[in-house]
Amino acid sequence: MRLYTVTSEKRRLTAFFAVALTIVVVLSGRLIWLQMLTGQALKVRAADQWYRDLPLMAERGTIYDTNGLVLATSGLTYSVYLRPVAVKNQEATARTLSEILGMSYERVLQKVSSKTVSEWLIKMQVDKATAMRLVAANLDGVYLSQTYQRNYPLGSVGAQVLGIVSVDNHGQEGLEAYYDEALRGLDGRIATQSDLRGIKVKDGLEYYVPSVAGQDLQLNLDAGIQNIVQNVINQAYHEHQAKSVAAIVYDIQTGGVVASGSAPYYDLNEQPRDDVAKLLAQIKNSPMINVLEPGSTFKTITLAAALEAGVVSLDNKFTCSGSRTIAGERIKCWKTKGHGTQTLAEGVNNSCNCVFMDLALRLGVERYYQYLEKFGIGQKSGVDFYGEPSGLLLNKDRVRDVDLARIGFGQAIAVSPIQFIATVSALVGDGILRTPHFVKQVGDYPLDSNVKGRIVSAQTSTTLRQLLCGVVSQGSGKKAAVPGYQVGGKTGTAQKYVDGHIAAGKYVSSFWGFLSVQGTPRYACYLYVDEPSTGVYYGSLVAAPCVGEIFRQITAYKKFPFDTEFENGTGSALVAVPKVKDLNVMDAVKTLESAGLFVEVDGEGEQVTGSFPVQETMVKKGEPVVLFT
Repeated sequence: MRLYTVTSEKRRLTAFFAVALTIVVVLSGRLIWLQMLTGQALKVRAADQWYRDLPLMAERGTIYDTNGLVLATSGLTYSVYLRPVAVKNQEATARTLSEILGMSYERVLQKVSSKTVSEWLIKMQVDKATAMRLVAANLDGVYLSQTYQRNYPLGSVGAQVLGIVSVDNHGQEGLEAYYDEALRGLDGRIATQSDLRGIKVKDGLEYYVPSVAGQDLQLNLDAGIQNIVQNVINQAYHEHQAKSVAAIVYDIQTGGVVASGSAPYYDLNEQPRDDVAKLLAQIKNSPMINVLEPGSTFKTITLAAALEAGVVSLDNKFTCSGSRTIAGERIKCWKTKGHGTQTLAEGVNNSCNCVFMDLALRLGVERYYQYLEKFGIGQKSGVDFYGEPSGLLLNKDRVRDVDLARIGFGQAIAVSPIQFIATVSALVGDGILRTPHFVKQVGDYPLDSNVKGRIVSAQTSTTLRQLLCGVVSQGSGKKAAVPGYQVGGKTGTAQKYVDGHIAAGKYVSSFWGFLSVQGTPRYACYLYVDEPSTGVYYGSLVAAPCVGEIFRQITAYKKFPFDTEFENGTGSALVAVPKVKDLNVMDAVKTLESAGLFVEVDGEGEQVTGSFPVQETMVKKGEPVVLFT
């Protein structure tokens, strides 16, 4: 009996020590965990209970154009905070705040009287004069904290490139969003020792953590050229009563985006924040985020691929009867009466669909797609801007000859404007493809080289430039000519699709061109007019003159040397448009061509019903005239 009792006591003692040891281990582990792993976090939480913070917003970096002009900067403002428990006279405080801040007395009084919220943000971005009135009022429980408001010295210039910033200093659109982390900087704070109610402790400690300003950006964008572009597209927007007009100017030698935007747009200093739909729609930088069927401007791509592959030469001849029949399907040329027999250069000048169908078919699907991939078609360009699409390109394995023919002259394919201009600029810029960039320097650090590599030979590039200059000097792009300078390019007119079907009367008129100075391609411009509604929609008449005007103003702004070799542009002689109404189409074409005018035919009728410009209008020799049938 005694042996049993002793054994039982030993077991109880052992169990007691085991439990005690377990408790000691658990408590020790908890203590180690608290001290070593979470100690700092707990100290912070404790400090949060005994300190009240006022945030100090960091000054956002300044954005400069390529010449050092300020495009976006930040001005010091203040935020007004209220801690209800620290307010001694609620009615008087509410009355003073409402008077100085221009706010509803009842609304302010409601916050001053609140017992459930420890701190209110009463108003942001209060100017210095107003803030000084609050300081002079010496209101208990009212505190000021530094904030900043974005200012735009040039107003609407570059608005869609820059984008917008929220009141709490976060970039929301454009470069402000893309480079937000670099621009925003690091916020600071003022921590004041307070009691549990949030009232400042007399003679308590106060900690000041200064904010760190954001980094500055220097852009490739040129404010002078950006202003030129915006003025021209705004005029075209109203003149053609279009849905929108957009343009981009690109530095061929560096890959810098010099200007970009679309009309309509607004002044960044007067943002329509009470109209969210307008705010968001008109801040979009269309050339960066849109995709569109390029129409005949895409013939540049087909021509470059055919020249590089060696499937065509300058002495080749082509015959256009007004259409091609491919795999039993008839595909029309824009000139349904046909262009007859023509050289490659003449086919390019005439923008003959049949010529480019032939070139695409000569290349074949496999080889043509190899060049499209090499040129970057159907891929993102890598521009430093959010929202860039990759374009739309049919799956190679599903492309038939009839599809290939259509792609050859710019149908059945969609491109993004920024990707397209980067590619065509490379094709005429000695064949070197670059990643387009808005920003050339962040803080003290220039961006790395943006060269991707060679996509065509220098010889192909030279030949392509010669052919595209012929389009402006002798073909459909005459209205883009600038006397004293060499300009090349390509017109485009594409029908729009709605729900997979052609939308009657809806077109996108476009032109891409390049400006050479003393033999060196300097700037490229791609401009498109979405749904011109005044009756004229050809790219040669709607878009080409706009690009010509942009280039003309750029040459004056940059003071480029005048070249007497191109003194007359397309020829300075003026002629009156002959009377051709009611004539047979073929006779009308001969009449206009004999007067030295370039002819485009709109319609498939046999008889002319009118022309644009109308008869007796004085125009330069070589300019396009549209016959309506």
